Amino acid sequence: MEIRQVGVVGCGAMGAGIAQVVLQAGYSLMVREIDENLLAKGLDRIRKGLEKLCEKGKVSVEEKETMQGRLSGTVSLADLALSDLVIEAVFEDISVKRDLFKTLDGACKKETIFATNTSSLSVSEIAASTSRPEQFVGLHFFNPATVMPLVEVIKTIATPPGLLQTVLDFARKLGKTPVIAKDNAGFIVNLFLTPYLMDAMRGVGESVASVADVDAAMKLGCNHPMGPLMLSDFIGLDVLLSGSSRMFEEYKEKRYAPPPLLRKLVMMGYLGQKTGKGFYDWSDPKNPVPRDLGL
Repeated sequence: MEIRQVGVVGCGAMGAGIAQVVLQAGYSLMVREIDENLLAKGLDRIRKGLEKLCEKGKVSVEEKETMQGRLSGTVSLADLALSDLVIEAVFEDISVKRDLFKTLDGACKKETIFATNTSSLSVSEIAASTSRPEQFVGLHFFNPATVMPLVEVIKTIATPPGLLQTVLDFARKLGKTPVIAKDNAGFIVNLFLTPYLMDAMRGVGESVASVADVDAAMKLGCNHPMGPLMLSDFIGLDVLLSGSSRMFEEYKEKRYAPPPLLRKLVMMGYLGQKTGKGFYDWSDPKNPVPRDLGL
């Protein structure tokens, strides 16, 4: 099946980033949000992203306008009926995603491929809420989707080789490098990344070292672009709590267990960069300051 018309459900930071790369690859795109206010914000986010490309000289004014001409928005899932591929990028909640795809299943043409951008939830469980599990995959982009080159393509036991190849080709047309993962908790990247992040948090919680020193040690000692605690703030501490809890539930391996410090930060609403506080104070986003957590 040839993919021409793409739908993206959810137009927050991740959804807007996915939308931008879809437009840059030449596809027609419809984004859907739950109300007109969020839709307007999402469309504005996408247009600003395209404007930045133009300002940097990566696309011409004509190319920018052509991409904007292929962009439309809606608040109705029914308007995605003729999409060849629908990518979901909504809140990381299994019941929300299942309900969404159940509705899409009844609204979209029978050939439509469904993809979830989940980073930790079971693709099989979401696919089972539809009548087309053989046309369902995980398509996990990394944040920011406009920059990060990797996409995890998650197959289930129902995914036929032909569909998998179609989705791989789509990811490559977006300029991404796809890797194939089985539908296990954490897929590939988070399966190996999560214990590292949890160990760093445990180190701070057990007074091995401060936030600043843990990050400096791993950044300078291992030549990482940023330390594990700053990375955690970028990802979102609530997202990490949810994902690590799911992986611990599946593997019963203690290194996946969310440490008490992570639970306390999330409980207090300190979710990282998006709330202005986490392991760092993000009052000045260009100069985050390691926080004294009183440990």
